[in-house]
Amino acid sequence: MAETRQEFPIEIQLRKDIQDAQRAHNQLKLDTLRMALGAIHNLEIARTDRKNPEYGQPLTEADCMRVLELEVKKRNQAIALYKQGNRPELAAKEQQELDILQTYLSSSQMSDDDIRAIVTRLVAENGKEFRLVMPLAAKETKGKADGARVQRIVKEVIQ
Repeated sequence: MAETRQEFPIEIQLRKDIQDAQRAHNQLKLDTLRMALGAIHNLEIARTDRKNPEYGQPLTEADCMRVLELEVKKRNQAIALYKQGNRPELAAKEQQELDILQTYLSSSQMSDDDIRAIVTRLVAENGKEFRLVMPLAAKETKGKADGARVQRIVKEVIQ
């Protein structure tokens, strides 16, 4: 018999918010949160496949946050594509989903000032060359800041 694992705080919060969304009849929030919980569950299931490079590894809180970051990234890409395709109603729906998911990431995300401090320190240690500073900044902020935000701040600081 398979042992049950301990749920992480983010999963507990998602389940609680799903119940609140059901009570409030907020279908968009309900669908978005169910999708996020489903994505976390799918990662856990994928790790039972022997072909998966992460086979057999237990799920961690960082994995759950990474799944949410990926979902946010998907929404950002979809918004750009819908705007490009002149579909403002779909872009607006994706934006609402993005706003819902962003609330779960904002507590673990670094502020621009924190990122700028790290980048400034890295520039002082390694010089003003983008190709040297960016990988170090990405490594140091992994899971705590969006890569595009880090890249923008690195470009700002080295100029």
